[in-house]
Amino acid sequence: MSKLQFYPNRILTISSLLILFQPLLVSSLCICETQHKDQNASQAVTYKLVAIASILISSAIGVCLPLLLKNVPSLRPEKAIYFLIKAFAAGVILATGFLHILPDAYDSLKSPCLSENPWGGFPFTGFIAMMAAILTLMMEAFATGYHRRSELRKAQPVNGDEESDGGHAGHVHGSAFVLERSNSSDLIRHRVVSQVLELGIVVHSVIIGISLGASESPKTIKPLVAALSFHQFFEGMGLGGCISQAKYKIKATIIMVLFFSLTTPTGIAVGLGISKIYDENSPTALIVQGVLNSASAGILIYMALVDLLATDFMNPKMQSNVRLQLGAYATLLLGAASMSVLAKWGGV
Repeated sequence: MSKLQFYPNRILTISSLLILFQPLLVSSLCICETQHKDQNASQAVTYKLVAIASILISSAIGVCLPLLLKNVPSLRPEKAIYFLIKAFAAGVILATGFLHILPDAYDSLKSPCLSENPWGGFPFTGFIAMMAAILTLMMEAFATGYHRRSELRKAQPVNGDEESDGGHAGHVHGSAFVLERSNSSDLIRHRVVSQVLELGIVVHSVIIGISLGASESPKTIKPLVAALSFHQFFEGMGLGGCISQAKYKIKATIIMVLFFSLTTPTGIAVGLGISKIYDENSPTALIVQGVLNSASAGILIYMALVDLLATDFMNPKMQSNVRLQLGAYATLLLGAASMSVLAKWGGV
C-alpha cells in the first residue's frame, strides 16, 4: 500500500471551516438596498424546518441508492446498465456546474454592489473556475502518480530473485503483479475522484444552505424546498456512484454519506441562526459566494467531463457496443435535462 492516504475526514474538516467562517465573512454591512419586501419571519421559519427535513431525506436516499444497489448482480460495474446510470449521474453533475453554480457565481461577482475596479474589469468567474479545474487535474495527477511510483519501487527485484524461479514462472508472477498494480491504481483514482467531487458539491451546498436559511421571504423559500430536494437527490446519485467505485471501508463510507446528507441542512440551520445579520447583497458576501461558487463549478465541470464521461465513453466495452453508446448518450442527456428543468423551475 502507498504511504499516501486520502481521508474523508479531511473533507469534513475543510468544509466544516467553510460552514463556521462563511457567516462571519458575509455578515458585513450592505451598501445596496435589500430587495425582500414580502418578509414573514414566522412563516419562513416553518418552511425552513420543512426544507431541512426534506433535503436531508432526499440527500440520504440519493447518495445511498447506488451503494445499496451495487450488490445487485445486474448493476455491477461490468454490466451495461451501470454505464447508463453513471452517464445519467455525469449529466446531472455537468448541468449542475454549468446551469446552477456558474450563473450564480457570475451574478455574485458582477453585482452592482461591487466596485467596478477590479470586479468589473476582469472575468473573475471564468478565471477562478478555470484555475480550480487545473488544480484538480494537478492534484489527481500527483496523487495517482505518487501511488504508482511507490508500487513500482516495491516491485523492483532484490538479489536477482526474479530470475531464480525460471522464465515462465517469472512471467506469470509479473503478469499478476501488473494486474494487481493496475487495480490498485484504479482504486486510488476512484478514491481521489470521489473525495474531490464531494468537496466540490459540498462547497456549493454550504452556500445555498446558508442563503436559504438566512432568507425571511416565504415566497422565495417555498419553491426552493422541492427544487433543492430533487437537486440534492440527483447530485447524491452521482456522488454515491463514485463512492461505490472507491470501495471504502464501512466507516469511511458512512462518513462521506453523512457528510453529504447533512451539509445543506446544516447550512440552512446556520443561515437561520444568522438571518438577522446576514445580508446577501453585502460586498463581502457577494465576493465569498462568487469565489466559492466559481471554484465549485470548475471542479464539478472538470470531474464530469474528464473523470466520469471521458473515462466511460473511452472504455473498450462502450466503444465496441453501439447500442450501449446510444443508451449512454440518452441517459447523459436525460440527466442534464433533469437539472435544466430544475434550473428553470426552482432557480437553483
